[in-house]
Amino acid sequence: MSDTTARTDVVLVGAGIMSATLAALLRRLEPDWSITVVERLDAVAAESSSPWNNAGTGHAGLCEMNYTPERPDCQGAIDISKAVSINEQFQVTRQFWAYAVENGILTDRRFVNPVPHVSFVHGARHVDYLRRRQRALAPNPLFAGTELVDDPDEFARRLPFMAAGRDFSEPIALNWAADGTDVDFGALTKQLIGYCVRHGAMALFGHEVRNLTRHSGGWTLQIGNRRTGEKRKLDAKFVFVGGGGDALPLLQKSGIAEAKGFAGFPIGGRFLRTDNPALTAAHRAKVYGVPAPGAPPLGALHLDLRFVNGKSWLVFGPYAGWSPKFLKHGHVSDLPRSVRRDNVVSMLGVGITEMTLVNYLIRQLRLTERDRLDALREFAPSARDSDWQLTVAGQRVQVIRRATGKGGALEFGTTVVGSADGSIAGLLGGSPGASTAVPIMLDVLASCFANRYRSWLPRLKEMVPSLGARLSDEPALYDEVRAWSAKILQLNGS
Repeated sequence: MSDTTARTDVVLVGAGIMSATLAALLRRLEPDWSITVVERLDAVAAESSSPWNNAGTGHAGLCEMNYTPERPDCQGAIDISKAVSINEQFQVTRQFWAYAVENGILTDRRFVNPVPHVSFVHGARHVDYLRRRQRALAPNPLFAGTELVDDPDEFARRLPFMAAGRDFSEPIALNWAADGTDVDFGALTKQLIGYCVRHGAMALFGHEVRNLTRHSGGWTLQIGNRRTGEKRKLDAKFVFVGGGGDALPLLQKSGIAEAKGFAGFPIGGRFLRTDNPALTAAHRAKVYGVPAPGAPPLGALHLDLRFVNGKSWLVFGPYAGWSPKFLKHGHVSDLPRSVRRDNVVSMLGVGITEMTLVNYLIRQLRLTERDRLDALREFAPSARDSDWQLTVAGQRVQVIRRATGKGGALEFGTTVVGSADGSIAGLLGGSPGASTAVPIMLDVLASCFANRYRSWLPRLKEMVPSLGARLSDEPALYDEVRAWSAKILQLNGS
């Protein structure tokens, strides 16, 4: 180990979309601060932010039916509050992207493309639900353009690949939101990290944080070079752990009280994909189905148009997988090593209360190739086996936290865990994280830099013009920022 200890103002662990977003924000707010990114792999966005390791939907609550459940306390009513909350957050992210393009932070806007987001159901009961869903969403300015499509001819015009070979004797319906997007978070992350490095940030690839200890001025990180074995120390005033599934073990090693009781449950994913140009030309949308019983909230099957490295693909899934690894390129010991005295009760509690999820995963692991293709044919009856190949997506570590009366509760979403003094914070959980990266990182700035945040507000409002406003309550402001961001990002379908 080197006898000298390098010093930096900020360390960002992981070169994914979260660290990249926070780095870009800090570089604009404090151009003189030193920033170091530590990434265990040899590339930017090689784990969860890779386009093949996430759905790339640009989650805005437009099509995911788990965000619009029926209200148990009011027969027939639809609760749209979660969808509205997610959309509000996505609008903040989208504004920052537009600002970043206007100001040269992002030099290639092709990481985001307009693609309609669609909810798809069949059967009279589900069609009735979708009709009520559209009526509930329509009065909100963020969802005012959502259409109900229940005519077979119109269905076939908009989704010819899904219509081919379909028996329309059973009722079908769509909620169609033209304002959706497809996002290549890998391409976006590379641009953000590249901008920061060009403006003085240091990036250490092939290095991993082995341990970290607190001192009076911040943290000392012990870092190992995974290629050469060389060790080094790095002192930082502030640490952000954005390492995906690796965030929980590092937060545990930090010893902060706020991380106690947290545990993680890894869930993997698999997708079928094709680049057949005839199929990509016949399906120009992202279409989400009804979540299966016991499936995680964003486990609903969906047939998506994707743009990756300038090429069109169709992707269908996810089919759940399971591994004890916390990262796709992790270790089989990740899960057992995360078990501590302070979280074992939480984990055991979830094991007892989440049997529907466990049974769902067991059913998914038993799926054959024929089963997966049969599921695809429920969306696209004419799909041919030879066009599709199975690919393994990334790992997601869902948050388990203490819950009164049942030991622990499994949560699907993103959670920021930070120390009381604001010197360290980390992100746990999964979707819709990437799509809401900017508001999540703004929350990190507000909580960890409370003494500076107020002075940053004028610059932050340049980056996010609607900052502090609820766009659902200010339709004129929403129309203004939506038109501006659509023009800059060339989302002409918006």
